Amino acid sequence: MYETQVDLAVVGGGPTGMLTALLAKRLGVSVLVLDAKPQALQLGRADALNARSQQYFEVVGILDDLISQGIKCNTSSIFANGNFTSRQSHWWTGLEYVLHKNFLMLGQPVVEQVLAAELKESICFNARVESVRETKSGVEVTTVSGRIVHSTYCIASDGARSMVRQALGIPFSGTKPEMTWAVLDTFIDSDFPRCPEIITFELDGESRVAWIPREREMARFYSLLDGEITEEKAKACVKRHLAPYRVDFTKTEWFSTFEVKERIAQTFISQDGNGRIILAGDAAHCHSVNGGQGLNTGLSDAFGLGWRMAYILKYGDKLAPGAANQILQSYDIERRQVAESVIRVAARLVRDTKFEATQYVGNVEKNASYITGMGVAYNDLGSPAIRESEVGIWKAGRACPDIPLIVPGTSEIQYLYKMVTYGKYLALVAGDCGGHLDNSKELVRWLRILPKVEGLKYHLNGESASSYLTDVVKEGDNYVVVVRPDICFGTFPCQVDN
Repeated sequence: MYETQVDLAVVGGGPTGMLTALLAKRLGVSVLVLDAKPQALQLGRADALNARSQQYFEVVGILDDLISQGIKCNTSSIFANGNFTSRQSHWWTGLEYVLHKNFLMLGQPVVEQVLAAELKESICFNARVESVRETKSGVEVTTVSGRIVHSTYCIASDGARSMVRQALGIPFSGTKPEMTWAVLDTFIDSDFPRCPEIITFELDGESRVAWIPREREMARFYSLLDGEITEEKAKACVKRHLAPYRVDFTKTEWFSTFEVKERIAQTFISQDGNGRIILAGDAAHCHSVNGGQGLNTGLSDAFGLGWRMAYILKYGDKLAPGAANQILQSYDIERRQVAESVIRVAARLVRDTKFEATQYVGNVEKNASYITGMGVAYNDLGSPAIRESEVGIWKAGRACPDIPLIVPGTSEIQYLYKMVTYGKYLALVAGDCGGHLDNSKELVRWLRILPKVEGLKYHLNGESASSYLTDVVKEGDNYVVVVRPDICFGTFPCQVDN
């Protein structure tokens, strides 16, 4: 019998589990990911990273690698009656303080393989978990091969059929509309006017087919079918919708079906919110594929969990009484209410496929904040990790704007997210507020942001390495905004003595 001791065990090695583990590991937490697959995913599953997820990977330091392999796409088109009837992208191009105003069309296998390479020996494949037992001091995870992993906390990111969630008896309630999608990753030979756009096809007053551009000149088709679903039936459906253009399928890499379920766990934390096992990704919430929400919502879970687990595991003895529980409760409050909203958005979109394409795309526009990821927010939820406030472009609970910053005395522009260190709070001092900056603390980095005004002289008092000019600060501004480690505005951790 092989036994291992780690701070954090992660059951499920999809993007959610791997990103959570990687972030915690980089902050000094010992981690082990257990996954039943023989290796990182090779084919299929999710197909797009939204703007917010790209910001996350910018901070992680792997976005450039992903961009080099993907396709940028920010346009949604409608093809009906043999013609393109509309194209729209304003919900992307209108984003402010966002560097990547597009989907990055890229298969989940690429994301998993990059994350697995970063984790190295901290991920164990061919490790199907058989049981999970929670004690007062930790969690015991046992695989079917008999390996036992002892951990202080455990993340359950083992999918919509989560064994861990079921073992905990956490209700997973919701609806199940009678809708099944065929998903086809294929290469085609066609005279259709190919373009790097998400195309919704309308036929007979319904919008049952979508074409998603993919890396390597691959095409992904989603088809809503009735009755028995086969690959040949899906291909025939695509051909009907692309008529009068010719389509020949030259090579199919992956074919699958997706039965729409809309479910959310009653709690994301064991023992009614007081335990040591935390649900994330599809184990906590699932919904339709419409809008590209699944992978991106899971990545947001992970980005919010990594620093929380590190703070609890590394600084638990320095936190004020009850602070560790508040940190975990804030994850449950914030992410569960966001998941409920995502489920509602995806539900509207999937039902709109039985109507004209203009209705479907219209609902995409109405819910663009979730499609792009940039409108997801935690304000007004009662989270203990948010102090409700607003000044200028900064609002508590909202994503931090990726503002351009200029080094004084130069024309060099740096974007804020390139300068962020995951795991630290970022204190942005506008103007002269706050006195001398103190970057000696382990968990806080201070930056001074000053108005970019022609001819204005600055006395940086030895803070040149931490001072930048920006258009978002005006003359006379004096305030401090606090950015949480997950790059949204919040409040300082509960009395951490560092």
